Amino acid sequence: MKRRAIFDNKVLPYALLAPQLAITLVFFFWPAGQAVFQSLVRQDPFGLRTQFVWFENFATVLGDESYLNALGVTAVFSVAVIAIAMGSGLLLAVTADKQIRGGTFYKTLLIWPYAVAPAVAASLWLFIFHPSIGLVGRSLNQAGIRWDYALNGSHALLLVILAASWKQVSYNFIFFLAGLQSIPRSVIEAAAVDGAGSRQRFWRVVFPLLSPTTFFLLVVNVIYAFFDTFGVIHSLTRGGPGKATETLIYKVYVDGVVNLDLGGSSAQSVVLLLVVITLTALQFRYVEQRVHY
Repeated sequence: MKRRAIFDNKVLPYALLAPQLAITLVFFFWPAGQAVFQSLVRQDPFGLRTQFVWFENFATVLGDESYLNALGVTAVFSVAVIAIAMGSGLLLAVTADKQIRGGTFYKTLLIWPYAVAPAVAASLWLFIFHPSIGLVGRSLNQAGIRWDYALNGSHALLLVILAASWKQVSYNFIFFLAGLQSIPRSVIEAAAVDGAGSRQRFWRVVFPLLSPTTFFLLVVNVIYAFFDTFGVIHSLTRGGPGKATETLIYKVYVDGVVNLDLGGSSAQSVVLLLVVITLTALQFRYVEQRVHY
């Protein structure tokens, strides 16, 4: 019979939890509370005068055409980033899971991009697709394709989508590869013995067993596309040209930091938080039903 460990010190658990609770309170709940408060007031840039306007900031934001444009850009940008990042990560994981020579070396190289800072990742893609000095950008212009992300909004949106997706591929690759390696080989071999081809084995056996990993990555990638892509956009296009790459998170920065509209910026941040919470709740409500644990 195993003896259970009993700790008589009742203060120690709270002491161990205190640092994490302090970080959560200081860096999450307190800024969130400040954002909600500022979204209900109108304040001058110096913080000397404050006037409660309640939901007037929200009405102004939701009626602003530039905000609706940012909402549309965010929808296109997020769907494209999630699809490319997760699709590429899954493809690379399936390829790396095979028994190939030097597989460990390839897996290490595929993980490296995740360690690159967003600003550095944006700079790398800028040097590749710059119309004058970039290898790909200059080649496109020489081939007769007028590529210039600084003047063409579609080119700029495509560039930030590619850069943001590349930054997230490694994260998806790690989890998909771990999920693939946790699947018993006997199950796949049994399907092969029953006459299932490689595609049938993947879609009918492997992919359903990856559903918990896929669901987790879907939630994480939604949050990434809405929040963590600010550095890529700021370093590459700064929301331009003509607000073609101005997403919701970048508009919060422009209105709050650049234009000093603290009330409107706070209202936008609250709306953005509600949008992400709603999308996450919908995923848990409808997508999780298809997950097989």
